[in-house]
Amino acid sequence: MATTRTAHTVWEGNLLEGNGVVTFDSSGIGQQPVSWPSRAEQANGKTSPEELIAAAHSSCFSMALSHGLAGAGTPPTRLETKADVTFQPGEGITGIHLTVRGEVPGLDADGFASAAEDAKKNCPVSQALAGTTITLTAELV
Repeated sequence: MATTRTAHTVWEGNLLEGNGVVTFDSSGIGQQPVSWPSRAEQANGKTSPEELIAAAHSSCFSMALSHGLAGAGTPPTRLETKADVTFQPGEGITGIHLTVRGEVPGLDADGFASAAEDAKKNCPVSQALAGTTITLTAELV
């Protein structure tokens, strides 16, 4: 069964001096302010489209990796995934780097790296971002 999740943004003003608020409608978890400086300079307590993509990618990748590991008979104890989304004004998103550290009893480093590569390739967010270079560092702890 398909699901649809919804968020909306209200923006006021021009790009450089304006600001907006992103509301997470589906979950009801609240609102977050967004602005051009939070995107292209310092966050200063506001989010950006790239941070939201990083959140989506790190969580989707973690779910995909957990599922793949469990399916292979080596369920993880813990996965910690960081997504770094790089934005270059005038160019756009120039790359995403995923860093995952995992505790997976019974799995060696090569097996973990292979499972992480598979999750990177097959998680739905990675697939949606296929036009972007996505790199990965996987470490078994």
